[in-house]
This record gives sequence, structure tokens and C-alpha cells, in this order.
Amino acid sequence: MSLFNVNPVDVSDYRRLARRRLPRFLFDYIDGGANQESTLQANISDFDRYRLKQRVMRNVDQVDPSTRLAGFSASMPLALAPVGMAGMFARRGEALGARIAQQRGVPFTSSTLGICPIEEVIAATGQPIWFQLYMLRDREVVKSLLQRAQNAGCQTLVFTVDLAVAGMRLRDFRNGMLGTNLRSKLSKMAQLLYSPHWLYNVAIKGKPHIIGNLSEVVPDPDDLNAYKAFVDDQFDPSVTWEDIAWLRSVWSGKIIIKGVLEVEDARAAVAAGADGIVVSNHGGRQLDSAASSISKLAAISQAIPPETEIYLDGGVRSGIDVVKAIALGARGVLIGRPWIYAMAGAGEQGLNNLLQTFHNEIRTAMALMGVNRIEEITADLIEETE
Repeated sequence: MSLFNVNPVDVSDYRRLARRRLPRFLFDYIDGGANQESTLQANISDFDRYRLKQRVMRNVDQVDPSTRLAGFSASMPLALAPVGMAGMFARRGEALGARIAQQRGVPFTSSTLGICPIEEVIAATGQPIWFQLYMLRDREVVKSLLQRAQNAGCQTLVFTVDLAVAGMRLRDFRNGMLGTNLRSKLSKMAQLLYSPHWLYNVAIKGKPHIIGNLSEVVPDPDDLNAYKAFVDDQFDPSVTWEDIAWLRSVWSGKIIIKGVLEVEDARAAVAAGADGIVVSNHGGRQLDSAASSISKLAAISQAIPPETEIYLDGGVRSGIDVVKAIALGARGVLIGRPWIYAMAGAGEQGLNNLLQTFHNEIRTAMALMGVNRIEEITADLIEETE
């Protein structure tokens, strides 16, 4: 970042700050995607395929970007996505993220694989949050997790379905994050020594333990390799749509299915009883060369009943992107990397400021498109370029 650019504003600014502060293996973990990362890049670049229509001489004196997301009154159509190990990127990162989300009036989603347990995240806000679930082979562990989430006040479950097996995230191998040999260990030690801010504020002061929600069932919750071994062993590749009925039997709140990319799967999710779906390819971290999320959104939104809420995840980097997603049929978007970059790069204030930037961008775009309410952003205000 230039010496003259002292005020970070957008996602790219915070990404640069996060890259400076984090050990390389952690930055690569959040920044990277699967294989050659073509889907990761397409998630971002494909937003440029769409153009918004500028409308003039409209009364836009009362622009209001607020809406409702899964029954949650939100200041804008945006929620913080679940991010595994978010607490490794800032001190007690999930609790921090939830607290700022509450201040900015948007939902926060706590990951099954978060550093902070669900009870700590809820305690940071005193209000309900969303809880994200991966289906594990041990259903008793799943039932325990869901009971804890409901006891804490969670009413919305985000069920991730696109991780039957973990994608090939090559950066994690290149930087030694998952290595067990001497070279990998020395590499991680060197990276930590070059990240004194992270070492003091997060590793020492934050006392993070890997996957706090599952610390009792992972053999060594502080060992990244033990964490990966647990994931490889417990993520259940046999899950089908029929398992949604079992999930319904142990969860009384809303269920949003995350990881849908094809119309046929969207229809199957609705038939299985989903209250909502998230059009997503896991941020380009699973199947490389899969289509971008934004390119699939319109077809899915046209194929399922209007009462099923549609969200988009992947590639959202600005309020303009949010508006494009709404115009193509989304109720709202989930952002993952952006909130982690801001939190890792500039802490609570950074995340607060980034969410304010998103709000300002959405509000400004609405005014220049001639609309005052989110529901007025419709398909006739967007066009796809050649």
C-alpha cells in the first residue's frame, strides 16, 4: 500500500493490510482456492459481465437499503459468511465479527469449525446469530452441536452441502501449513517470527484453540494436522437429500442450504424442505473450473418458488456487487474473505468501516438507479454484456 494511501477503504485495501500482518500460511489459507484457482478468480471477475442501469429524474430522497434476511431485520442485504478458523485471523475473531455485525445491523454466521465456541459468540452479542453446519459421520456430535446452538438462541441453520471431500487447496501444501516434516515446521516458525503483530495479539493474547466447537472430539485441537485428519475422517460423503428429513427432526428453526450451483440441485433443496438456498461454490475452494456463483444466480432464482429465499456467496467485493446480486434474484449476499481481510488487517475498526463502505455503496447505487427500496431493484435494472 502506498505511503500516501493511509486510509483503507475497500476490500483490496484491507486484503493488502491482512497480507502484511498474517503469517503467510494463514493468509494463503483464507486468500487461496482450489487447484489453479480459476473458479476463485471467476467469482470476482464475472460480476463485470453485468451492467446496472442508471435512471435519472426520480425522487430518491428516501433511499433505504434495509431488508429482512431469514427473519432477521438487516440494515442492508448482506450477512457475514461462516469462515472456518476465523479466530486465527484476529483475537477471538468469531466473537469480534459477531459483535461488529450486530453494531452494523447484519447477520453473523458462526462456523462449525470456528475457533470460538458458539456460546462465546452468542455471549459477545446477546442476540441470535446464524449457525453453520457440516454433516459429520458421528450424528451424535451433530445433534449435540445443534442442541447447543438452539440453547444459545440460534434460529437459522446454514447447512453446507458442497464439501463431500475437501478440495485440493495447493497453497496449503506449498507454504507448509499441512506439512509434518522438519522443513514445513521450520517454514511455519519463520513465518511466525516475521509476523510479530499476529504472534502477540492473536497467538499469545487470543489463546486460539482449533475448532472450539469440537475441541472435545478432536484428539489435539491445537494441531493443524490433527484438525485436517479430523475433517478428512468425519466429513460425510454419503449425505444425500434424504438426510434433510433427519436434520429437520433435530432442528426446529429455518434451514438454509449452502453450496447449490445448479438448477436441478436448487429444486431438490426446495423439495427437501429448505427455507432458503445459498448459490455458492465454496468461494472457489472446492471444485476448480466450476462456474462462478453470479453466473448461475439468475437461472436458479427463476426456477424455484418465490417464497424460498435465495442468497449468493462468492466474489462479492463491493456494494455494487451486492446490488447486482439483488437485481439477479438474490434476497441478500454472504461475504467471507472481505470481513476476514478487514478484521485481520485493521481489527474491529477495520471491519466496522468496511461494512459502512458496503452500506454507502449500496445506498448510492440505489439512488443513481432511481430506487428507494431494496425490493425495487429488479431484473429490468441490470443487463448482461456480450
